[in-house]
Amino acid sequence: MPQMMPLNWLNLYIYFYMLFWMMMILNFYMILYSPQKLSIKKIKLNLIWKW
Repeated sequence: MPQMMPLNWLNLYIYFYMLFWMMMILNFYMILYSPQKLSIKKIKLNLIWKW
């Protein structure tokens, strides 16, 4: 069986470094994001249950 070519350690370092920063930025914006509450009047539903 042919072995996989070993990856260069610098490539791995860069890959995980970029992955780390992408996750940090993503988490930052997910925490920062606050959706605007739309002023929609809630319709009260009067349910009549027939048992």
